Amino acid sequence: MKIVERCDILSKGRFADSRAWKKACADVEKAILATDWPHGSGKFTIYPQSGKERGKGSGVVPIKEPCINKLKEFGWKTEKLPQIEKGALVTGDLDALYESESGYIGFEWETGNISSSHRAINKLLLTIQQGGIKGGILIVPSDKLKPYLTDRIGNIGELRPYFPLWRTIQADEGVLRIIVVEQDATSTSVPRIPKGTNGRAKG
Repeated sequence: MKIVERCDILSKGRFADSRAWKKACADVEKAILATDWPHGSGKFTIYPQSGKERGKGSGVVPIKEPCINKLKEFGWKTEKLPQIEKGALVTGDLDALYESESGYIGFEWETGNISSSHRAINKLLLTIQQGGIKGGILIVPSDKLKPYLTDRIGNIGELRPYFPLWRTIQADEGVLRIIVVEQDATSTSVPRIPKGTNGRAKG
């Protein structure tokens, strides 16, 4: 998988230039680049079919598995995460959490609809503002990837208009980064990524 854009929504105080934040970002980027489909192929190739119709296109949840596994190798907590004592964020909202010498850094790969993305960003910003975490990283698909995924998946195109609003948030210290990811290739020779069967917006 490739990274096509990095969007810093919030970047305040010393933490933005800290060793802890730089390590967290490096870990996440290495983990994203290790994310492949089919798993084990070393390359992220998606079946080029629209996800707008029921039963078509690809799901989302299985995409992040190689990334989460790699973060775990780097020392991130991915199960039984520590409790975050301040802010609206709870560890059930996160896929991974890094405990640095300066404070927690949260990681989430968006698998919900666009409303879920707004909730995630608001929770991350509020928890940074209140000191519960020092940094947050949210992964979303690019405009080129989203058509092949579950319909209405949270995506950069629908989030970008709100950047000016989120950037008015006041905080003494903290960083929130959105990383935009995209497929390496498309091919009808690979299987579609399985979708969930629970009828919810997550695929």
